[in-house]
Amino acid sequence: MRKAALHNLGCKVNSYETEAMQQLLERAGYEIVPFTEKADVYIINTCSVTNIADRKSRQMLHRAKNMNPEAVVVAAGCYVQAAGEELKKDEAVDLVIGNNKKTELVPILEDYFADREEELEETIIDIRRTREYESLSIDKIADHTRAFIKVQDGCNQFCSYCIIPYTRGQVRSRRPEEVAEEIKRLIGSGFQEVVLTGIHLSSYGKDFAEEERLTLLDLIVKIHDIEGLKRIRLGSLEPRIVTEEFAAALSSLDKICPHFHLSLQSGCDSTLKRMNRCYTAEEYFNCCKILRKAFPNPAITTDVIVGFPGETEEEFLVTREYLEKVRFYEMHVFKYSRRNGTRAAQMTDQIPESVKSVRSNELLKLEKEMSLAYRKSCTGSRAQVLMEEAYEWDGTTYMIGHTREYVKAVVPYEEGLKGKIVEGILGEMLNDEIMFLNLNGQK
Repeated sequence: MRKAALHNLGCKVNSYETEAMQQLLERAGYEIVPFTEKADVYIINTCSVTNIADRKSRQMLHRAKNMNPEAVVVAAGCYVQAAGEELKKDEAVDLVIGNNKKTELVPILEDYFADREEELEETIIDIRRTREYESLSIDKIADHTRAFIKVQDGCNQFCSYCIIPYTRGQVRSRRPEEVAEEIKRLIGSGFQEVVLTGIHLSSYGKDFAEEERLTLLDLIVKIHDIEGLKRIRLGSLEPRIVTEEFAAALSSLDKICPHFHLSLQSGCDSTLKRMNRCYTAEEYFNCCKILRKAFPNPAITTDVIVGFPGETEEEFLVTREYLEKVRFYEMHVFKYSRRNGTRAAQMTDQIPESVKSVRSNELLKLEKEMSLAYRKSCTGSRAQVLMEEAYEWDGTTYMIGHTREYVKAVVPYEEGLKGKIVEGILGEMLNDEIMFLNLNGQK
């Protein structure tokens, strides 16, 4: 029996695909071992979102070969799409498998083991030309409380800083019946919450033929009535999807978690224009107001890039003031990272790293203040918490989980609570990031 080890780099979609590849290997009889152990095959699902991600991908490939020089090292995913020819020349890499070829992992390995000298079939396609959704699927996940479900791939937006449309290709959507079947299997394995995710989730269904055109809302409605499913959480959304009708429809579905990640990147219109983000700061703010009208105290989270080429101090201050006005629950703050092959990498007025660091630190401090303020605003409200694991704090053991708004909360430790939903009133803060849930009932 051959041993295989997998390592994932990058986003939730990559994580899903790594899990799917592992299950393909398990079904083929491979023994899965930790990546730190000696294996016959190492598979690194690479990321290429930034130059730093490229470097990390290369480092992990070389680390694998160093752990066992006789092993087959497989580079898979986005970095392969971006630098496939370069990787083919890398002595640490034995096989390259691009996006939309991961389903063929096992037969590709079998061909390789059968005859190392023979030229293998092409394992990298021109991802920008395909309209086929790669049918990877899973039936179990290591985390037995929340399952990420990939429903969409590709992106047509071409933001000026982003390489993803070139490494993931055009928008491609998964058939809703396949999504529903996978969710049913996962519920049978004990999951109660699913997170719908994709490269550009808001574009779900736009690639279907006109007579069978679907939207993300159509998909949500279809899976909402699946028996045993308790929660539906949405991955990152583009703000333009949030209309009065969209928010009203979601608020009528009791399994929808009122936790919305709306990608922003900047609160300054001139910066948004250079980024090729197709909305204004005011339009984004209106989307937040729509959600707050449809849901009581929804958790709105976002991404912000600081130090984008040409960002002046005045533009940064406009963004900072804007963030204070919107009042997010959480913000993921990124320092702009130059990515070869994008328009932004060619822009003049690249910002020094020292300036990016100052701006990033300032927003991270603001994020901490806003996040704590949101948690405190939940005090006294009724909440349902999906229990996930034991948590140690100051010598005491608790069970910790997340509310529907994705606020962390704890209850006294009790055997058998993992995977159950408990209900109570959110009380005092255990610390700046976690609240107490005072139990008064259990589901």
